[in-house]
Amino acid sequence: MKRSMLLMVVLFLGLTAFLTGCSNASSTEKREVKDIDLNEEGLPIVDEKVTLYFTAPKSPLAPGFEEMTIFKELEKETNVEISWDNYPDEGYQEKKNLLLASGDLPDAFYNSGFSDLDLMKYGKRGTIVPLEDLIEEHMPNLSKRLEERPALKKTITAPDGHIYSLPRAEEMGLVEMPNIQYINKTWLDKFGLDVPTTLEEYHDALKTFVEEDANGNGKKDEIGLTFMYHGWSGNLGDLIALFGVPDNNEHRIVKDGEVLFSAAQPEFKEAIEYYHGWVKEGLIDKEATTHDMAKLFSKGKTDDMTIGSFLWWEDTELVGTDRVDNYVVMPPLEGPAGKIVGKSNYSEYHRDAFVMTEVNPYPELTARYMDQFYAPKMSAQVNWGPLGEVYEEDSNGMLVNKELPEGVPMGEFRPKVAPGGPFVVLEEDFGTVVDMEPRAKERLAILEEHYKPHMVEESYPKVFFEEEELERINQLEVNIMEFVNQKKAQWLMEGGIEEEWDAYIKQLEEMGLPELMDIYQKGYDDFKE
Repeated sequence: MKRSMLLMVVLFLGLTAFLTGCSNASSTEKREVKDIDLNEEGLPIVDEKVTLYFTAPKSPLAPGFEEMTIFKELEKETNVEISWDNYPDEGYQEKKNLLLASGDLPDAFYNSGFSDLDLMKYGKRGTIVPLEDLIEEHMPNLSKRLEERPALKKTITAPDGHIYSLPRAEEMGLVEMPNIQYINKTWLDKFGLDVPTTLEEYHDALKTFVEEDANGNGKKDEIGLTFMYHGWSGNLGDLIALFGVPDNNEHRIVKDGEVLFSAAQPEFKEAIEYYHGWVKEGLIDKEATTHDMAKLFSKGKTDDMTIGSFLWWEDTELVGTDRVDNYVVMPPLEGPAGKIVGKSNYSEYHRDAFVMTEVNPYPELTARYMDQFYAPKMSAQVNWGPLGEVYEEDSNGMLVNKELPEGVPMGEFRPKVAPGGPFVVLEEDFGTVVDMEPRAKERLAILEEHYKPHMVEESYPKVFFEEEELERINQLEVNIMEFVNQKKAQWLMEGGIEEEWDAYIKQLEEMGLPELMDIYQKGYDDFKE
């Protein structure tokens, strides 16, 4: 009995610690609300300091947002202090949902993580407030950006005509193709092989790597090909595309205006069956469908070089600065259906950067404060990092990149200094307002030279569905995706797709796949009209 009581106390204290999180903020219920004189133009926004209470997720690499230079400088300039409730990325959604369920709300959710269903549901209930009037009256920076990009305004406008959330936008042309394929040039040279140009040449190179002791250590530790199964980047989609139908995380593609479920197409079956043959030959990482990103990255930095080829966003992140010169980009291969590069459904426009709640006593003040984030130079700093740490100004006032701390890749440094969230960086801002970061320039050049010429033309747009449609999508899609992704991994690693395919298609039909695709087709057609 005593042991049970002790366990209950421990669980209670653990839950209390989670709910309290790493908060520096007091409850909004205990605040003193005062009358304020809002300065409609210029800075400071108010003459006497006012505190707002924001909740936000953060990267494990990031400090508490109150320690970030950007927010310290904004407080000095605006006289608006933000009291932050920061929660780790992996626990944030649960915390957000607890706050919404309990009604113990902050003034706003920064980097809100609100799904479209969240926006519609809590917008209609009044839990979060419409922002369109505040944008028009108190946010001239954002209003100007929305005038310049009507498509961005369309993206953030809900089907009921309201704007419930502020946008973030980064027009760099990078997210359409999240995968670049790299191969170990040092090992190719060792065996007198050229960079493969066909799928079969690629197979033969990987076979040589794993069978001929490519790293010369006398061990069978070489990994032919590794990737991030169902990852936002580094997934198998473009290798599947070589059989005629690209795949992506949503298994949702568009071909000649028709919305298709890629994982129900015969070309998908053919591709998975083919690559299972590679698994049987030991050419594919045996942990490819189970490892997480940290484990994947560790494989690129082992004492002896072990990776022959990989798919990822960029090379340095995976293999490190010391080993990056051993690898080269492998252009799209010639497969059974030719050279085909899929186009992701990821958008450069997002509508979940910031939401304001019903308990906020200073909506006009908050709108004026958030509008500072949409000044072009500030948007760049919110996205990549502040003056003095990431940037300096050249003679024309443009933000140019400083040298990074020695041995620190930008992918690790950026989360420590840049909060992300509400910002808009347009294509024309690069080279006038801000210099594109070097790794982005490099990646863009690779995509332009090798991948874009073979990219399919169509993808699924960022459709904003009605609440009822979103509810039905959620009801159908969760189970369908879980089933499909489990079967895909099983068939890739263990085989059996040929024998089980017909039963699999029947199961998808019974789970409501035709209805789901009808909803997506209607959304696509309405969006295009």
